[in-house]
Amino acid sequence: MKRIFAIVAALAIEAPLGGLASQASPAARTLFAWVPLSRLETSTQAEPVAVKDAPPPADSKGVADAPPEGVINISSEQIDAQEIKVAPVEKGIIARRLSVPGTITLDMDLVARVPGRVVGTVTQMRKRLGDPVRQGEVVAVLDSREVADAKSEYLTAAVAFDLRKTMFERAEILWGKKISAEQQYLQARATYLEAELRLDLARQKLSALKLDPAEVEKAAKQESNLKSGVSSLREYEIRSLISGRVIERKVDVGTLIGSQGDPPDLYTVADLSMVWVEIALATTDLDVIAEGQTVVITSGRASGARGVGQIIFISPLVDPDTRSARVIAQIDNKESIWRPGSTVTASIVIKEEPVEVLVPRAALQTIGGEQVVFVRTPNGFQRRVVTTGRSDEQNVEITSGLSAGEQIAVNNTFLLKAELGKGE
Repeated sequence: MKRIFAIVAALAIEAPLGGLASQASPAARTLFAWVPLSRLETSTQAEPVAVKDAPPPADSKGVADAPPEGVINISSEQIDAQEIKVAPVEKGIIARRLSVPGTITLDMDLVARVPGRVVGTVTQMRKRLGDPVRQGEVVAVLDSREVADAKSEYLTAAVAFDLRKTMFERAEILWGKKISAEQQYLQARATYLEAELRLDLARQKLSALKLDPAEVEKAAKQESNLKSGVSSLREYEIRSLISGRVIERKVDVGTLIGSQGDPPDLYTVADLSMVWVEIALATTDLDVIAEGQTVVITSGRASGARGVGQIIFISPLVDPDTRSARVIAQIDNKESIWRPGSTVTASIVIKEEPVEVLVPRAALQTIGGEQVVFVRTPNGFQRRVVTTGRSDEQNVEITSGLSAGEQIAVNNTFLLKAELGKGE
């Protein structure tokens, strides 16, 4: 090392001399020649620096741990939060349907008008629009002279009949004992039969007015005992013919009814537990429908109401202007979903075909031009390519790629498609 330092010092002394370096003394040249070149080279090399392994790229770990292609790792809590419904794959039926517009109407077999029946003045209206009504319930009260005359006639006939009956029975006894003449007996008998006939006629008149003779007699006796001076003979109670709801109220208190030009009805009551769907069907489609066929009714409202009914009538006549026939379907409406007058879509089931594997349309997604479903796995979902077959408005047949009993996502599958796209 000392020799090396000496050489370096000599070079440092000679460097300022510029071009004189080439004219170095023989002793200096001898010193340079004595030092091995390899020693100089070794001494001038820098000591090696220990290089640590470079850290992996930031995303190298993520790539290493990424799930296999088509696999979505998602927890059960996340599935519930995103409202993804999982259901088993089952067998089903593909239905061929004919969809046409229709209108909800009242079932005319369940509509009744409440008539006044007699000439009179409305004194009470006990029901308002929309009120429920029971069959036989009193919905209005009239003040009617016609009713008063009918009740009075019956009461008078009943009293006369009782008297004539008593007189006839007495005459019959006397004639049987040969105490009275046969002429008196025959006269009493004729008078009795005439009173009986008058009573029957008066009773029939009350029946025509839907009045119970026993109730009329009971009310007359109660008024006689009370001696209030107020007569109910003129009151006439109007009762509903069916149970349902009031959909029309046509008169008010004080209205005259029954005469020519007066309103004939007080209310219209409808039972809305069943309604009709009226459809105008083209003649070209009449050959594929029949009474008793199933009809699926869907509304155009945001609620997406849906119901199932049956065709009950197909008109034998065709409208010459529209070249269509009137078709009526009946549908249950106990939940009051369907409102008469609203428009709906009627899908008439023309043909039904069973299939082995059926999934909802919402379960399918298109990825890369292929139809896929998402099969439930312990850690989430697995994308599965399937082959589709026949289909209807709601469901699609799967011909390959899926088996009955497997659990798949049946709604909100677009969320799974989006999640799968993030990984790609």
